Amino acid sequence: MRLKSGGAETDLRGHGIVVTDNNERNHRVINEFRAHGGHVGPPGQGRPIVLLHHRGRRTGYSYVTPATYLAFDGDTRVIYVFASKAGGPTNPAWYHNLIDAGSATVEVGVETFTVSVKEVTGAERDAVFAEQVRRFPNFGEYAEKTAGIRTIPVLELRRV
Repeated sequence: MRLKSGGAETDLRGHGIVVTDNNERNHRVINEFRAHGGHVGPPGQGRPIVLLHHRGRRTGYSYVTPATYLAFDGDTRVIYVFASKAGGPTNPAWYHNLIDAGSATVEVGVETFTVSVKEVTGAERDAVFAEQVRRFPNFGEYAEKTAGIRTIPVLELRRV
């Protein structure tokens, strides 16, 4: 599987995936995630990270993107991801790719599995996003940056 977006190619830990990523930070996160059984950052202090496998809806290239996720009570059968783009004015490409596909493969910890993808809206979206802000206040800062431009989408990823 070839992953491409413009940078240098790297084989990640024998997964048979060649990643081309011009975002060096994402590249480091992916490598650390896989080297440490799904953990990134200092023990007990890292954010819960999921690796989203998605295919470009226009290019057909395959990508792996790390994202912070929210799970309730540690249950990873349903997790939520937030298309915050750190408060940027547009939704990230992975959001559009996941919505278009309706399903994806994810890596959570040492597990890899398929999920269905559904955008959460209305009061449910607001409640899930509020919980993410409670746990990680910088998501509130992202929402402030996007105020009047866009509402940060919340996607439910449900194990199939």
